[in-house]
Amino acid sequence: MDGIASDLIEQRLDRAAELCARADGRLTEIRRKVLALVLRAGEPVGAYALLDRLKAEKANATPATVYRALEFLQAHGLIHKLERLNAFIGCADPGEHHHDHRRHAAQFLICRACGTVAEMEDGGIASSVERAARASGFRPARATVEVEGTCAACAAAG
Repeated sequence: MDGIASDLIEQRLDRAAELCARADGRLTEIRRKVLALVLRAGEPVGAYALLDRLKAEKANATPATVYRALEFLQAHGLIHKLERLNAFIGCADPGEHHHDHRRHAAQFLICRACGTVAEMEDGGIASSVERAARASGFRPARATVEVEGTCAACAAAG
């Protein structure tokens, strides 16, 4: 599946480097390559698929290399991990709608038919989850809601 166009990927990578620098982080060469691979995928991609693609550019890449890069990218709000799929996807709009990426409460719509994933950020859903958690004495650090179903295109196709 085709991901984001090359010129847009470069813009996203430059923006990611700026966001990291503002947070006293550094988008190293390997982190930049992993982020580019996630963005190019255009769909959720697993760590070992990323490793295979990375080895085409960096033969000595290891699983630890990829996992450390993914952890950094997640911590800086540049990618999301979809637990249901055990895969990673680029954040739809890093740094634009949320100032604190640790509190970014994304929701994902996952189509069972075609596998597409749409990210949304509904403050009402985030507030409801936080309110319910706090009502039971739980202190949420972050929440990601994954909704499985059928996308509009697949539903229309029958």
